[in-house]
Amino acid sequence: MDKAKVKELLDRALEQESAFLIDFSISSSNVINVSVDTLEGITLKGLTAVSRMIEHNLDREVEDFELSVSSPGVGSPLLVKEQYIQNIGRDLKVKTTNDEEFVGELLSFEEEILTLQWEERVPKEVGKGKVTVKNEAHIALADVKEAKVQVRFN
Repeated sequence: MDKAKVKELLDRALEQESAFLIDFSISSSNVINVSVDTLEGITLKGLTAVSRMIEHNLDREVEDFELSVSSPGVGSPLLVKEQYIQNIGRDLKVKTTNDEEFVGELLSFEEEILTLQWEERVPKEVGKGKVTVKNEAHIALADVKEAKVQVRFN
């Protein structure tokens, strides 16, 4: 399987659908796996268009293949910058390369720095009881080992 040709077809499809690539691989048995999304969330129509652009421009008579085009699942880790932009305002669970863990709302993603905010109950400085404080963490993308969107059920 000509990986360069498949990638070229994929790039054209992504441009037409205003989508971005999350993951792309071709196995030794010609199984093509593609994961794509858009900032608004890709539709079934968009996934179908990407799939057709690739499938209709490859010749099964020359080389047989299997094609899978999908969007990332709910529990999938964030892999590319666009996914952080797409998820501003949502809760993330972030593990850093030095094994720190943060859970909070993604406030922003600028210049490869993500800003998380969360509320925490801490003891009062004077007297008994606790008070709610807001905490913020600024984490460089290079320091993120894994980040996942936290799904809330109301």
